[in-house]
Amino acid sequence: MISSLLVFSLAALLAAPAPAAEPPAPGQQRYQQLCENCHGPEGKGDGPAGLGAQPMPRDFSVGLFKFDADSDGRTGSDEDLFLVIRDGGMAVGGSPLMAPWGQLGDDSIRELVVYIRSLERAR
Repeated sequence: MISSLLVFSLAALLAAPAPAAEPPAPGQQRYQQLCENCHGPEGKGDGPAGLGAQPMPRDFSVGLFKFDADSDGRTGSDEDLFLVIRDGGMAVGGSPLMAPWGQLGDDSIRELVVYIRSLERAR
């Protein structure tokens, strides 16, 4: 005979909701929508639309960035990335293929910067 405690425990386990999938990192969904086509799913600059582009899209996985968009004497700061995303590549002397995304708003752009930083491989 099965004890009522065992039956209750099994019923509770079976009725428990499955653990929720981990939510995407802030900026990840926006990256997938707007950036992945050129920069690739892992940020290696190998997205299908970027393969024929000249210059090639930036490889975020190496964490090296070219522009000093905020003119502070350092290239590749978070503010530099923010400005390139907001104003587009052409605004800082880069590729006109890098579209300006200022319409996203500052908070969404900052989330993109954080996500782009997360794509850098450990050195």
